[in-house]
Amino acid sequence: MGLFNRKKTDNNDSALISQLKSEQAKTSIIINAIIDGVFLIDEKGVIHIFNPAAARISGWLSEEAIGLDYRSVIKIVDEKGEALQPGMHPINKVFKSGEPQTGVRASLLTKTGTTILLEFSVSPLMDGSKVGGVIAVFRDVSEKHTEEQRRADFISTASHEMRTPVAAIEGYLALALNENVSKIDPKARSFLEKAHSSTQHLGQLFQDLLTSAKAEDGRLTNHPQVVELGELTEKLADSLKFAATKKGLKMEYVVGSQSAIIDATVTQAGMKTLRPLYYVYADPDRLQEVITNLFDNAVKYTESGAVRLGITGNDHNVQVHVADTGPGIPVEDIPHLFQKFYRVDNSATRTIGGTGLGLFICKKIIELYQGKLWVESVVGKGSTFYINLPRLNNDRAEALKATTITSPLDVSANGAKL
Repeated sequence: MGLFNRKKTDNNDSALISQLKSEQAKTSIIINAIIDGVFLIDEKGVIHIFNPAAARISGWLSEEAIGLDYRSVIKIVDEKGEALQPGMHPINKVFKSGEPQTGVRASLLTKTGTTILLEFSVSPLMDGSKVGGVIAVFRDVSEKHTEEQRRADFISTASHEMRTPVAAIEGYLALALNENVSKIDPKARSFLEKAHSSTQHLGQLFQDLLTSAKAEDGRLTNHPQVVELGELTEKLADSLKFAATKKGLKMEYVVGSQSAIIDATVTQAGMKTLRPLYYVYADPDRLQEVITNLFDNAVKYTESGAVRLGITGNDHNVQVHVADTGPGIPVEDIPHLFQKFYRVDNSATRTIGGTGLGLFICKKIIELYQGKLWVESVVGKGSTFYINLPRLNNDRAEALKATTITSPLDVSANGAKL
């Protein structure tokens, strides 16, 4: 007999059935049964719900935590064990922006003084146009993080060690293919060319594995500075156009609402448009790496039509986009697109080589600068990748240019689409 089947005893419902009739009791049973920590706070920051899992993880009993300010219980600290600035607390960010925070990792100082790594998902409870409260779900991912770190260390070490012999093999194959060094018959040359191509692909895979491991644990080389992103994208448009025209594609460079079709005959002066100054704080080499990767992907997967590189902005964000008229991405693949080794399974990806790490690395780089990278796509019509970065106003940018920057700038982005 099922749990919710009725069983008559002197014409009275069972105690459980009676309890389940109460919506409040149902909610309480569900929240208390969840293995993740769940807590609810009001607009003043006071805790009203604190389930048993939250108590177990944080060290605070539910009856102790309820009625307290969340900052007294959910103490988020940095790598030095010092409390984060209020504006950096994931819950505070939701109160300020009204936007949910998902998959945020942060270190919690428990009641007993132990530091553990949590993964938060925080959602606003809207009261009209303002945030009337917040509900948060979190879990202890300390063990998971340790395992991820071990895997990353192994990948990093293995990739580093294997790059050297692969580079040597590639070098010897290149020498063998050099007509000034050796003489080989056409059939042997064909075999060597295939081996050389495969070795280059293997070398790129090891390089991407090494880069992805560094991106995950914060060891990625990074030299942020004030960058006028409009100038950077304009120069990139001029250099990237050759990849598009070589494949017979049109390239469009868009600044705000202004655009120009770029082909091999258009001069740099011919494509200039009046535009605002889009200042951001980032490593220009890393930004160039991301935009180039997105553009190369657009060209690779577009057989006919056009690719577009564009930039626009508002008072808070600068947005760069790369669009194509390719096959598009199925909606079920989009949530997984920025995961390591994930590739859309279709005829195009099966014939076009790749490591499956490029988009993962791009996303990690953009997140270094408090930015956001995402994609919108329609199957059969094409895809558009968007990059949002926090915008610096002119005065702030000029002040930073005149100052030696010794630490990363504290900036934030709301990630809203422009």
